[in-house]
Amino acid sequence: MQIQLRTASPRPALDATASALGLTLREAIVGSPEQIERSLREAKDGGAAGVNVLSSALLFALRGQIIKLAAELGLPAIYQWPETADEGGLIAYGPSLRGAFRQVTTLVDKVLKGAKPGDIPVEQPTRFSLVINLKATRTLGLTVPALTLLRADRAIE
Repeated sequence: MQIQLRTASPRPALDATASALGLTLREAIVGSPEQIERSLREAKDGGAAGVNVLSSALLFALRGQIIKLAAELGLPAIYQWPETADEGGLIAYGPSLRGAFRQVTTLVDKVLKGAKPGDIPVEQPTRFSLVINLKATRTLGLTVPALTLLRADRAIE
């Protein structure tokens, strides 16, 4: 079983993927630091094998608390922003937060130069990175398969 921390409703694709992998996906919708802590503790007590911390402003703002508590509870956790692994998170896969900020500043620059926001196309990230924090794997007593390490864009010692 895995638990996923989110601040919005689940997406059908996540449920379908979990089912195809033989996993039970349980969702915890959180809105406060207390709810995050309670959800992680319930996940651990419920036998969760891991936590998928998805993207939201709240979860990003409280990432330090989540990283620390997940480690204390011995819960492996994956995060969306690769920079989270630099901060002690176990593993992260997604677009770079720095890259997203660069995209936003480019859009702001276009608007400030007179472009109409409605005329600017929506841009999606095109590069996703897998970052593994090896110190966190050792702390949790996990071994990362060699193939996974080869596929990682970065491994942090």
